[in-house]
Amino acid sequence: MWGNASVVGNHSFLGLGDQYSLAELVYDHMQEGVLVLNDTGEIVDSNSSAEKITGYSGKELAGIHFQRLFYFHQEYSSIWNKIVKINKWSGETEKVRKNGEIYTDRMKIRKIDKDLHNVFFLVIFEDISPQKKSEKELRLADKIFENISEGILFTDAKGRILSVNPAFQIVTGYTEEEVIGKTPNMLQSGLHNDQFYRDMWREIGEKRRWRGEIWNKRKSGEVFPEWLTISSILDDEGTLTNYVAVFADISDQKQAEEKLRKLAHYDVLTGAANRYLLYKRLERLLITAKKYNQLLAVLFLDLDRFKLINDTLGHNYGDLLLKKVYSRLKGLLKNKDIIARLGGDEFVIVLPNIKHPREAVSVCKDIINSFQQPFLLHEQEVYTSTSIGVGLYPFDGEDIDSLIKHADRAMYQAKANGKNNFELYHTGLQIENETRQMVLENRLRKAVEKKELFLQYHPLVNVANGQVEGVEALLRWNSPELGLISPADFIPIAEETGLIVPISEWVIRQACDDIKKLHIVGYTGLKVSINISGIHFNQDDFVKNLTKIIQHTNIFPHCVDLELTESIIMPNAPEANNKLVKLKQMGIKLSIDDFGTGYSSLSYLHRLPIDSLKIDQSFIKKLSAYKEDASIVQAIITMAHTLNLVVVAEGVEQEKHLKFLAREKCNIIQGFYITKPLCWDDLLVFLETWDPQAIMK
Repeated sequence: MWGNASVVGNHSFLGLGDQYSLAELVYDHMQEGVLVLNDTGEIVDSNSSAEKITGYSGKELAGIHFQRLFYFHQEYSSIWNKIVKINKWSGETEKVRKNGEIYTDRMKIRKIDKDLHNVFFLVIFEDISPQKKSEKELRLADKIFENISEGILFTDAKGRILSVNPAFQIVTGYTEEEVIGKTPNMLQSGLHNDQFYRDMWREIGEKRRWRGEIWNKRKSGEVFPEWLTISSILDDEGTLTNYVAVFADISDQKQAEEKLRKLAHYDVLTGAANRYLLYKRLERLLITAKKYNQLLAVLFLDLDRFKLINDTLGHNYGDLLLKKVYSRLKGLLKNKDIIARLGGDEFVIVLPNIKHPREAVSVCKDIINSFQQPFLLHEQEVYTSTSIGVGLYPFDGEDIDSLIKHADRAMYQAKANGKNNFELYHTGLQIENETRQMVLENRLRKAVEKKELFLQYHPLVNVANGQVEGVEALLRWNSPELGLISPADFIPIAEETGLIVPISEWVIRQACDDIKKLHIVGYTGLKVSINISGIHFNQDDFVKNLTKIIQHTNIFPHCVDLELTESIIMPNAPEANNKLVKLKQMGIKLSIDDFGTGYSSLSYLHRLPIDSLKIDQSFIKKLSAYKEDASIVQAIITMAHTLNLVVVAEGVEQEKHLKFLAREKCNIIQGFYITKPLCWDDLLVFLETWDPQAIMK
């Protein structure tokens, strides 16, 4: 315990002769470490605290040089030189324990002369590392307290405010002097009832913490939302001493969420429900109608001569007309009725719980009559009419798709009958439509083998450098008997009949072959984007067959970008995600197409292994006309970049579209401003003549 007894024997350095028992007791039980050095700096004795601090036993310390305990040997040399001159020294030093741990101590050294031949140095030191660590943590806490963007307030156990940080003052508008000694009740907005606060404090009492969203009030009187965490602080005995509240102003987040919620559920142009919200609400209404044996009417409206108005007066007038039409229709309906815009000039109205089909007929007549009055567009009167088709539940269908499809067919019959009219669905319409569908189906079955299907390619250009990054493959059908047939006409038939699977596989194979040819002639790295049908994607062997095609065509998987819509992924997101992960592991690129027109499921988006988002062209085309569209595009780009996704904008038709997207850091653009979709030969010419500087000016 006492170190090297042979050196100091009976601790004669204490100068007490045989009367040293009390000194010895104090020496051994001091909290400070004590070392005794000879005149050369070697340790000749130590107490138990010194052994505890240094990690060495008394035997290990005896005989080693004091310098060995120092982390910086130069520090020891400097201290020893001073002791030689003035016989004493005090201060803080950095030392090293036996296990290599560095610690800070507060040390005093004094020279003790017993006689000319007996000189000792008494070292008394204490480990102050814990205090140093606490001081460092306090300084760090002070820095965090002062600079953190979240507001912080401390109170005593009774809730009186003791201190607040600068962020609190910025967010609330109150200075520290104005709130010290008061309670946080001064911030209450009045939007929450007493029960809300009782529940909050009960949880704090039980769990020592509460976390949630709350509305408070600034000094200016403005009410704002915040995300708040309140925690209890207890002393060592478990007694409540303080509360600390940390909060963040989430006003901007709320505004962004509201924008995206509207994006997901409402048509941006008119404010009407979009297709997704229509289907959700109609689904619930059909459940109710079935349960209580109610009638329900679906009205499908299409404006007559809308294209003429749009082409003659311009898109701005066309968009304004759609807004005016929605406003007029809304004024004719009851609160319980639903009005949705499906796209273009098509609207759907749902009349729930009607007593007789005559009610639907009456609404149709009111709508047609209301359109006799002109619409005032920028001080110009414009006349238009509408054709309406009606489908009735349960007579014309018991599910959403059947009702809308039948109402749509009835609407086309109303147009065929001279427009500005309405038509109730009946089976004769189905027979007429099914005759055309049968012809298309029969021709489509032979279209692949007769080589009537072909691909066009729409270039994708990098906004930052003007380079062509890739092309999107677009399916076209040129029938010798029927001429060019719109994909909108034959794709639904292909999906209904199952022909979409072999047709899609042909598209993938042909697109991969074509891109491989481009790689061979020097356009290496060029990617091809391919739209994938939901029915094709949901096939059990989709991944397997796709792998075979890629292997057969010998194309690099990373040059293939599959475009899927949210409506394909979201209905069965976990299973779809499993397939996406397998595709991603192969190296294939994955994109969400037409983003903003479907689910816009932001909560799930970050879990999907996707590479890019493709903003639907309906938002891009209206960028220059409507601030709402611009803000939504900005929100999508910001969100996508936060998730490290590439952003593609389709439908870029004007230079101002390009400039806006470039300013917002959109990555890729596609549209008629660059070029229309091109056949193979025209694509080769385009790639040879394209000048990246064309969009860099």
